[in-house]
Amino acid sequence: MNRSLFLSTPMRHFLMVAQHGSVSLAAQALHVAASAVSRQLSLLEARLGVTLFERRQRGMALTPAGLQLATQLRAAAEQVERLIDQVQDEAPQRQALVRMACTEGFAYGLMPRVMQRLRQQWPQLQLQLVVAPPREVSTMVLRGQADVALKYSVAPERGLAAHLSLLSPVQVAMRPGHPLAKRRQLRVADVVRYPMVMPSQGNTGRDLFDLSCSTQGLHYQIKVESNFSSALLSLVMGEDLLLAGALTVSHLSGPEAMLLRPFAEGELQQRRLQVLTAEGATPSPEVQALLDTVQAEILPPTARPTRRKRPTSPAGARA
Repeated sequence: MNRSLFLSTPMRHFLMVAQHGSVSLAAQALHVAASAVSRQLSLLEARLGVTLFERRQRGMALTPAGLQLATQLRAAAEQVERLIDQVQDEAPQRQALVRMACTEGFAYGLMPRVMQRLRQQWPQLQLQLVVAPPREVSTMVLRGQADVALKYSVAPERGLAAHLSLLSPVQVAMRPGHPLAKRRQLRVADVVRYPMVMPSQGNTGRDLFDLSCSTQGLHYQIKVESNFSSALLSLVMGEDLLLAGALTVSHLSGPEAMLLRPFAEGELQQRRLQVLTAEGATPSPEVQALLDTVQAEILPPTARPTRRKRPTSPAGARA
């Protein structure tokens, strides 16, 4: 069911532009002329008396007012859709889609475990996982292209609510025989003396490390650089060092196992792991199941909050 059908034409066009970030792409998705979409946007802005988009050279960006409207419209439309499903008793016939966006470091170990567990508990679910850079992961939730985002962050983001937010410091991964392995804590000045296997710029850990190096006037030697952390893990050898988090290496065992050591510098300890949803949105039972499963995989049992049991969705009731 297309929840946008319950909205007026200007609002449907507004949401499509918000999703695609472009009038022309929205027009293609709606099968109308771009001029028609522009007219509907102008009409909506005139009726509301606010500017909903910043017109940029490379597309359309939501203003704070536009972001608030988009978030509330999606949440309202989702509630209407669930209500009609209940009234018409259509839920048993539909296959619920749950969309997850995460950064690459979570895509190898954590998310496959989450999705396997969710499929066992909710066999009728259709799952979608998109792996993207941090900023794009957030944008997907803001545009309604994903229900949940999982990423590292250093600051709150407008329009997003943190379902889970945990300190997840940047650490140093190394092979067990490394000269620094016996130390309990490392300084950046210790680390830059050794060859580095580094994620690409734009990675939160890399950006924080570069900032610390710049502040201290330090330089380092890169042996391998990639935007694919799974490849980097297998390329660490000898005295190489890799920036990583606990979840990045948690799935490694045996000869592949690596040691983690924390940094002494405070700026490298401020990174947070966040599970994000659109601000103001009420998760469906299926999305809530995804949120709960991610939390269960990340948090130890003693740290998990007690939740009231939610009614089982019809999709899961047939399991």
